[in-house]
Amino acid sequence: MIIKTCKTIPGSEITDPAVFKQRRQLIKAMLALGITGSGIYSSFADATEVNWQNVPKGYQPKEPLSATSADIVKNHTNYYEFTYNKTDATSLAQALPIDPWSVEITGEVEKPGVYHLEDLISQNTLQEYIYRFRCVEAWSMVVPWIGFPLASLLKKVQPLSTAQFVQFTTLNDVKNMPNLSDKHVLEWPYVEGLRLDEAMHPLTILATGMYGEVLPKQNGAPLRLVVPWKYGFKSIKAIVKIELVKKAPLTSWSKSAPHDYGFYANVNPDVPHPRWSQSTERVLGAGFFTPRRKTELFNGYADEVASLYSNMNLREYF
Repeated sequence: MIIKTCKTIPGSEITDPAVFKQRRQLIKAMLALGITGSGIYSSFADATEVNWQNVPKGYQPKEPLSATSADIVKNHTNYYEFTYNKTDATSLAQALPIDPWSVEITGEVEKPGVYHLEDLISQNTLQEYIYRFRCVEAWSMVVPWIGFPLASLLKKVQPLSTAQFVQFTTLNDVKNMPNLSDKHVLEWPYVEGLRLDEAMHPLTILATGMYGEVLPKQNGAPLRLVVPWKYGFKSIKAIVKIELVKKAPLTSWSKSAPHDYGFYANVNPDVPHPRWSQSTERVLGAGFFTPRRKTELFNGYADEVASLYSNMNLREYF
């Protein structure tokens, strides 16, 4: 079943709060694959609107975020397999077939295999996670994702003691991803990675939906990673393979520009990108005269995740 999980960001700060608060339907049935490749594979049931007064105490934003429309979130994406601009992926991605979909899980695990998406979904309780999303390009938004903890999947495949890292690979569909012919920026398929303890952290999720709806194709459908304390490029889209490995994988951006994009990619206002500062961010949808928001260490999740890096030099391991 699907349950509502109120996280630590007040409803007033969610991107497009008017749309989010007004809806009277929340997902209560399993997100399941549809009978066509159109991407319509969600079912809805009436439910009580979330009570934002019951948001548990914990991380609270230091200042309110300007509301952004859901349309902006769904149409402002970096999806280089389709295009280098942020708008055309919305139309280009619609041709991507996502039904059926399976994920190969391999490497240092007791139970390797090919797992069908509908089985992964049916074996996990879908929840809603309201997270900040911070791009390395210094823009940000807040998204109510729907998904389940990556840890619950990894526990089922039983990592071996030799597993230290998790490597993720995106779909490599030359026919339907037109930009794969261009290898000047990145080599394909797109690869990302996490340390195993990062992957097992309860904030790390696999997302199948957003805004109470199925995940749009341009946002990474049908299955994407979300790691809210890291820059957005770590949250790999359209995952087809998860491999547990002994050594840190060479990720796509680290391979392409190692001095610009480190393996960890933790949001850190004190570590600038070689070509721009990371100390502030532009909130998508904010007015022209709205001041830039000050970026928080670990994107505001320091209380939850700082202990993962307690003995590390965050400038060296960026």
